[in-house]
Amino acid sequence: MKNKKVVNVLLGVLALLLVVGMAYQFTPNVGSLFGNRQQGTPALKVNGQTVTVEELEAIRRGNPVLGSVETGVLADDFKTFVVSQAVRQHLFQQAVGDIDVSRADVNAEVQKVREANNLNDNKAWTDALQGAGLTDATYRTQVRSQLAIQRKVEDLQKTAAPATDAEARAYYDLNPQAFQSDARIVGRQIVVADKAKAQSLLAQVRGGADFATLARQNSTEFKDRGGALGPVENGAPRPVAQVALPAEVGAAAFALTQGGVTDVVESGGKFYIVKVERFLPPAVKPFDEAKADAATAVTEQKKNAVVERWATDLERGAKVEAVDPNWKTENPTVAQVAGQKIPYSDVVAQVVQNQQFASLLGQVPGEQAAGLVNGILKPQVVEGLISGYGAEKLVQDRKLPLTGTRQELAAALAAYGARDVKVTDADIQAFYTQNRQQFETPGSATVAEASFPDRAKATAFRQGWNGQGSFVAAASRAGGTVSERGSVTAGGETLGEELNAAVFTSRNLRDVGEGSLSEVVPVGQRFSVAYVTDLKPGATQPLAAVRAQIQDQVLAQKRQEAGQAYLAREIATLGPVNNLQQVLAAQEKRVAAQAPKPPAATTPATPAQGNGEDAPAQNGGTGTSPTGTPADGGASSGNTR
Repeated sequence: MKNKKVVNVLLGVLALLLVVGMAYQFTPNVGSLFGNRQQGTPALKVNGQTVTVEELEAIRRGNPVLGSVETGVLADDFKTFVVSQAVRQHLFQQAVGDIDVSRADVNAEVQKVREANNLNDNKAWTDALQGAGLTDATYRTQVRSQLAIQRKVEDLQKTAAPATDAEARAYYDLNPQAFQSDARIVGRQIVVADKAKAQSLLAQVRGGADFATLARQNSTEFKDRGGALGPVENGAPRPVAQVALPAEVGAAAFALTQGGVTDVVESGGKFYIVKVERFLPPAVKPFDEAKADAATAVTEQKKNAVVERWATDLERGAKVEAVDPNWKTENPTVAQVAGQKIPYSDVVAQVVQNQQFASLLGQVPGEQAAGLVNGILKPQVVEGLISGYGAEKLVQDRKLPLTGTRQELAAALAAYGARDVKVTDADIQAFYTQNRQQFETPGSATVAEASFPDRAKATAFRQGWNGQGSFVAAASRAGGTVSERGSVTAGGETLGEELNAAVFTSRNLRDVGEGSLSEVVPVGQRFSVAYVTDLKPGATQPLAAVRAQIQDQVLAQKRQEAGQAYLAREIATLGPVNNLQQVLAAQEKRVAAQAPKPPAATTPATPAQGNGEDAPAQNGGTGTSPTGTPADGGASSGNTR
């Protein structure tokens, strides 16, 4: 366990290089932790520096997705991903050779790891490192390298210009949800320790008694200000957010968007009644209040963009050679836009890191997964990459004050294109009508079922029991078998269709004692009567109560649709070229050529071939095995690594 912790902590150091918003992720190379890179079997050279087979295999082992398929186009994709990640890591490390990291800096970082893992004892530390395949010296070497990368990133980020007022304003205008205040209420509460007293006070409130007066006379909290939830200013309570109330109480109070009084709500052994005098829906803060936060967000985007450009330039200038033919990969240009070429490895990286893809691999065979990925996911990824790569050109041409990485710019352009979208009353009404079930609360009850062998006995019991004593005992004496169904919801599977209807939709419930009895219904070959308590009928929230919620939901949907349509139109003006289908066809052909061929059928010897003489060599007399293929796998497409 300690060994694993040491590796995980170092990976945490490596992960400091992750840049929010980058179109790809830097994947830490666990293999690089295990000793000197130059020790092992050479696989690639990156700008003359060796990448070993052991490093590449460590990347493969570090992600369970990469080992889930061993043949076919997905296996080819996974090899492309592994190689591209190793190349990226070497490029980063080569680029930080001039960054000075002192021995003291490394010692301090190592000490943090030791303390975090309770490895202050030297023997425990050494044992943990050895268990992970490390020595103290090699561990420190890798820590030094990763600290250098971290410092390089920080130095690059310092070169980013601060946000301008125009950029901050544009970010504010296009991201109103980021500056939206929480919903608040103006209200009062009564808090008591006794439920019966709370119920009595609630009855008085509903009978017209003054809430503030009752709070002063009875509440254990805020009685000095008439139960006001917020301090009283100029004769009125200040608004409060939902977090000012216990969870159950806050949920009940903030559901009263039209104002009103809650039922008695129990929380923490206390009983609450809240009167909502005014509901204040979420609202966007004025720009003056949000300006500083908007400027901070823009500056972070600009920092990320600087690092993204640095990483992209490193990759474009890299010289990659395959030393081991088994690690030769194809990385063709999958698309072009605005003078920029998009490598296929960018597509593969997003596919591998897609959570839905990982889930898919666990459900269907590799070949079927490959078909779905090639037909659905990869086209979507390529379109997204085209939008990202083209966004910078569009922003420059249109002189828009938008900032960020490629993907951030694409998102900002979409928001810009949807900035004038509005929601009408007709939109809200249509959504409410079409999605009414979304606003329905199903009925609930506590149910016990008495099952009888014939209708007569069931009917006699239903008519004869008056609710006195135990339902179970009474039904059993009448010849029934009782099943406690507990708390059930209308339409659920706990009750059958017949009992569901009898409990929640029938009007023939008979009041008895503290509950009621359903009518007699056939259930299979028997007849049942349900004893129902705590019955709460289903309810549908009125449009007025959910109007704000619907408006936000519809607005978000309309903005997304309008924004994506705008972005697609704008990208089209750049004349993008999408080569995905050609790339996939070439890959399929190449992978098929690399696949081992089944052994050729053996032909029985004929008299002409007999007499103990050897048969002539196959395949034109070359003696080549029928299964032999070129080591590099035949057909190539695009750039080769």
